[in-house]
Amino acid sequence: MQLISLDDVRAAARDIAGVAFRTPLLPARWDEELWLKPESLQPVGSFKLRGATNAVARLSEEQRARGVITHSSGNHGQALAYAARRAGAPCVVVIPDVAPAVKIEQVRALGAEVVLVPPPERLDVAQERAAEDGLVLIPPYDHRDVIAGQGTVGLEIAEDLPDVDVVLVPVGGGGLASGVSTAITALLPHAKVVGVEPELAADARESLAKGELVAWPTELNYRTAADGVRVNLSELTFAHLRERLDRIVTVSEDEIRAAMARIVREGRLVVEPTGAITAAARLFHGDELPPGRTVAVVSGGNVDPQLLITSLS
Repeated sequence: MQLISLDDVRAAARDIAGVAFRTPLLPARWDEELWLKPESLQPVGSFKLRGATNAVARLSEEQRARGVITHSSGNHGQALAYAARRAGAPCVVVIPDVAPAVKIEQVRALGAEVVLVPPPERLDVAQERAAEDGLVLIPPYDHRDVIAGQGTVGLEIAEDLPDVDVVLVPVGGGGLASGVSTAITALLPHAKVVGVEPELAADARESLAKGELVAWPTELNYRTAADGVRVNLSELTFAHLRERLDRIVTVSEDEIRAAMARIVREGRLVVEPTGAITAAARLFHGDELPPGRTVAVVSGGNVDPQLLITSLS
């Protein structure tokens, strides 16, 4: 299987310039060797804008006219709706009917058609609708252009903190981790890229440990509050992580909530559970991580207000 290259990531950086925001590295008040990469500051509240924008930019005019479709727990759906609207392309997003209401509402607000389905049906419905209506399917992570776009997060980290030792990145479908690890291992071979998963959705850790792709049932993955990582790796992302990721650590639900509270109170950032899992790894599992200067990717901030209040109480 052909993996993406640093050249792919650099090309993506050119294609997304002016749409996706170059996020800063923010020093963490509570840890002198930790920086936060706040992708929650993107116009749609998550890193997903990078991959979606790159994928749409590479469509032909004919494909854009036909429109695009995806399946998403919410953040990729928002990103694709945003990118499609800028490109003048119709957009359909298939979303699990248990996704946070704030994410569903934002997808609609961006002009996309929303199709709500039971979680196990999201991919099948998206594929069926794409075939019926001639739409271009742009999945949330199982796509080379999407992975290359997400890799621009790693490109920016390498440019802004070239002596970084560790980059912590959430792992769900694996698109972000695949792209970031591609950029970091190519530019900073001394640095380690570590994936972070919830204990309740740790299919990637099991897959890498066994050396083969393992898919967890939907009902297991949906136990975690980190709704952005309730999906399994694909063959494509598994191939990237097996080659380029240093290791995976897991965090508990209590640790995720505690990290959310720390980021909000002391980092002054709005963060969703998925966006806090990297900080949780640094806070509670430092003994499992390589030492040194560390960047934690805060992947998104599209959080249900009530969940955020509960995490802060």
